[in-house]
Amino acid sequence: MQENSRSTKKRRYIVVTGGVISGLGKGTVTASIGVLLQSKGFNVTIIKIDPYINVDAGTMRPTEHGEVFVTEDGGETDQDLGIYERFLGKAISKMNNITTGQVYLRVIEMERNLEFDGKCVEVIPHIPEEVERRIKEVAEKTDSDFVLIEIGGTVGDYQNVLFLEAVRRMHLKGDPIVFIHVVYLPIPANLGEMKTKPAQHSVRKLNELGIQPDFIVARAEKNIDDVRREKLSIFCNITPERVISNPDVDVIYEVPLIFQKQKFVDKILEKFDIQKETYDMKEWEELIQKIKNLKDEIKIGIVGKYFDIGDFALEDSYISVIEAVKHASWKLGVKPKIEWIDSKMFEKNPENINVLKQYHGIIVPGGFGSSGVEGKIVAIKYCRENKIPYLGLCYGMQLAVVEFARNVCGMKDAHTTEIDKNTKYPVIDILPEQKEILRKKGYGATMRLGAYPAKLKEGTLVYRLYGKELVKERHRHRYEVNPEYIEMLESRGLVFSGVSPDRRLMEFLELPGHPFFVATQAHPEFTSRFMNPNPLFLGFVEACIKHKSP
Repeated sequence: MQENSRSTKKRRYIVVTGGVISGLGKGTVTASIGVLLQSKGFNVTIIKIDPYINVDAGTMRPTEHGEVFVTEDGGETDQDLGIYERFLGKAISKMNNITTGQVYLRVIEMERNLEFDGKCVEVIPHIPEEVERRIKEVAEKTDSDFVLIEIGGTVGDYQNVLFLEAVRRMHLKGDPIVFIHVVYLPIPANLGEMKTKPAQHSVRKLNELGIQPDFIVARAEKNIDDVRREKLSIFCNITPERVISNPDVDVIYEVPLIFQKQKFVDKILEKFDIQKETYDMKEWEELIQKIKNLKDEIKIGIVGKYFDIGDFALEDSYISVIEAVKHASWKLGVKPKIEWIDSKMFEKNPENINVLKQYHGIIVPGGFGSSGVEGKIVAIKYCRENKIPYLGLCYGMQLAVVEFARNVCGMKDAHTTEIDKNTKYPVIDILPEQKEILRKKGYGATMRLGAYPAKLKEGTLVYRLYGKELVKERHRHRYEVNPEYIEMLESRGLVFSGVSPDRRLMEFLELPGHPFFVATQAHPEFTSRFMNPNPLFLGFVEACIKHKSP
């Protein structure tokens, strides 16, 4: 059978599993396959399956699990959905993130509602059946030609066995599925030779669960050679041409091009008995080539607190912010050098604040809680007074209001009630209608989650950057600028350049006369794409470039 268009409604599934170690970049592999399928004209969606009991990622610490990504429809999901959106260039729904918690919760609710007609409810088959139902629901609602499914964890973890069982059963029942297994090939320093044995054991473990991979993606420091490819072929029961090399790269967006050179997606389509040779990756190729030739560099500091975990710094805490900076910098022809600044260092020694002089721009991203807050406020004050480009995101906007109220408006003890419930000047507070919900213990109903509209004020910098009056950005927060203090703040020069359509919520602020002092209650980093940077980040990076070379 040959298919030369997207006319078919038959769903095809590509399941990506991982082995040997975690952190191999299964999300990047999955997204890269998705990009190449899109380039051939197919409609693609991607599902991330997370084996944790949490219903969603919203209750987990960033240092524990990385960034919580927020979808347009208000889902608090795994950060891999952010990778998918940045690669595919389109929004993905919260239903595309399936967790163990969601699955068990739904099955238990069905049992309580007598939806099993008196049957004994078992882990098998009822849990895999619910997983399958959710996968099929995503396929139908997105009207996708291909549904890519990344299964979290590694083969051999007991936590993901039931998800593997679900896709095995789907395959057994006749659903067209291609299985891709991502493995790691280490090069021990004392040997200097790439080893395949861990990968062999991983595939054997997958076989024990009734799944034989159709392709193996070999992650390693370098490209795999023919010797290693042949070994994987022999011991993993797979033809050599279906072993795909995936070496380390400086820019993760190069991975689709590496796969394309090996005709990876063509081989996948061949497995599905589809012939479609044409593809369009010209713009992608040109941007990658541009990035490789960049020489000029800007230095950007991110002042936060979710960096330290033991002796290591967890960059995944702010991965969307980092990628948004990269997207804008590459678009404007510079390389970003991003450095982490622990705000607590300014609290321990005020003289440390002078370290900010060396940066061309400062970002204070989102966050929660009191740790490091005073250090962030000091950093914001320094940027405002010393004309250093500043971008505040969510908490970074709230604390910019606190700083301005304290040091410009004379409200010495101004604060957010998140930190000081008894502050004399609660310039950031929970709105009255939210307080009523909290009194009833409805904590989950007080968070603003997902995309919300903002009306921009003509003549402002933010209006110029977006180029339109009405914009939508995603939110994840509970506290707002207190309406009682807006008039005072504006009278001293602070401009709220974007507000909710009913003018009740302050969404953007800026300081006229400053090279770039902009903050937003939203998280614009979530809508930045590799091929289409977010306007606010473009403006910030442009200001950083000017600050470097005034």
